[in-house]
Amino acid sequence: MALETPPARGPFADAAAQAGLLLVFSLRTVRAGGRALLGRRLSWRECLEQSWFLASVSTVPAVLMTIPLGVLVAVNIGSLAGQLGAESYAGAVVAFVVVGQAAPLVCALMISGVGGSAICADLGARKLREETDAMEVMGLSTMERLVVPRVLAAVVVTVLLNGVVMALGITATLLVHVLLGGSSGGFLATLTAYSDPGGFLMAEVKAGTFAVLAALVSAFKGLTAKGGPSGLGDAVNEAVVMAFVLVFVANTVLTELHPLLLPPKGEF
Repeated sequence: MALETPPARGPFADAAAQAGLLLVFSLRTVRAGGRALLGRRLSWRECLEQSWFLASVSTVPAVLMTIPLGVLVAVNIGSLAGQLGAESYAGAVVAFVVVGQAAPLVCALMISGVGGSAICADLGARKLREETDAMEVMGLSTMERLVVPRVLAAVVVTVLLNGVVMALGITATLLVHVLLGGSSGGFLATLTAYSDPGGFLMAEVKAGTFAVLAALVSAFKGLTAKGGPSGLGDAVNEAVVMAFVLVFVANTVLTELHPLLLPPKGEF
C-alpha cells in the first residue's frame, strides 16, 4: 500500500510552530540560567569572552550610524521648528526621539544584525559539527554553557552601548543645532525640562529587552540549523529577520506602556 503524503503546511502554520518552539526554547533558557546561577556553574569566562566579542563587532557600526542619525534629527527639527516658531523646543524633541526611540533601536539593530548573526553562525556551526551533541553526551548542558552566557553578554553589551549611543546622539544633535544658529542654552534647558530619569530608565529597559529577544532568536535558529552550510546561511537570515520583527513589536508595546508606568515630565 502506498504511503500517503502528509498535507502541506501553510506559512501561518509554520510561523505558529516556530513561535511555539521559540517559546519553549526561551523557557528552557530561563530555567538553565537560574540553575547555573544558583548552582554557581555559570561560565563567567565565556560571558566575558562573548561580551568582548559583541562589543568589538557592534560598537563601531553603532557609532557610525548614530552620528548621521543625530545630524538628520537636528536638521529636520531645526527646519520644522523654524517653520512653527518653536525653536526652543528642539531639546525636548531630541529627548523624545533620540533617548526614547532612536538609541534603543540602533542598539537593537546592531545586536540583531551584527552580533545576532555571529551568535547564530557560531552555534549553528557547532551544531552541524555535532559538538553540541558531544557536549550533551559528556554531561555538559548546551543551554548552560553556550546559550545562557551569550544571552547575558548581549544584555550587558546592549545596555552599555545604549548609553554611549544616547550620549553621542544628543551631542551630535546639539552641535548641529548650534551650527544652524540655534541656542545651546535653550536646547539644554528644554532637554532637561522634558526628560527625566524615567525616560532614560525606559530606554535601558528597551535595550535590555531587545538584546534578550535577539540573543534568544539567534541561539534558537543556530541550534536548530539543518542542511549543511546552505541551511546554516538560511538560519542566519531567518534569525536576523525574526529578531527585527520581535524588536519592533516589543518597542511598540514598551512605548505604549511607558506613559502608563512612568508619566512624562513637563507640559507643552
